[in-house]
Amino acid sequence: MKDSIAIITARGGSKRIPKKNIRDFCGKPIIAYAIEAALEAGIYDRVMVSTDSEEIAEIAKKYGAEVPFLRSEKTASDYATTADVLLEVLDRYKERGEEFKYMTCIYPTAPFVTAEKLKEAYALLSQENVVEIMPVTAFSYPPLRGYIKKDGKLAMKWPEHYKTRSQDLEPIYHDVGQFYCYCVEAYQKLNGIVTEGIVPVLVDEMEVQDIDNETDWKIAEIKYQIMKEQKNSLL
Repeated sequence: MKDSIAIITARGGSKRIPKKNIRDFCGKPIIAYAIEAALEAGIYDRVMVSTDSEEIAEIAKKYGAEVPFLRSEKTASDYATTADVLLEVLDRYKERGEEFKYMTCIYPTAPFVTAEKLKEAYALLSQENVVEIMPVTAFSYPPLRGYIKKDGKLAMKWPEHYKTRSQDLEPIYHDVGQFYCYCVEAYQKLNGIVTEGIVPVLVDEMEVQDIDNETDWKIAEIKYQIMKEQKNSLL
């Protein structure tokens, strides 16, 4: 059994941002950042891209990833989940005589992923009763002070916190949507539905950005440039 595999999930179809997974981001295809981070980490026996697109496959191979097979029609559909894709990849490698102890799923539009973050998360997988490592960041505004619309007017969702100071509220975190590390055996037993045994890795809010539209893309490029400049200043 091999130790670990990095799987970068990159379907060809993208309706809101055409060719999103291979669009130029600060000088190179955005998927290249995920591939390069995984390779630089030096912790994976395989760094592969799961895609249904020949174009994405060629670009992935250019930047050093392997694409030993394309996705099935089922996992290339609009209704396929990330779990469907990962489980298929594991099954296909098993057919080729390769199984893995650990797995990292990296999204192709995650330029903020670094080798250091991947290694930090990977090191935590050996802890007892850990199934998944998830990068998270704290909500910038406390959700417990949030409002909902009620009969056309605003009402606090949790009115008991009306007078609670923000700094006195417990921090609430959200998934940053960049990568996830798993213990493969547990992941397969749970059929990809993990709700317990999740250990967090905290990520700075400046290195987090959903990219769903053109404005998001521009903000992500600005944040990436800031992150790059800060990293260079430490060298």
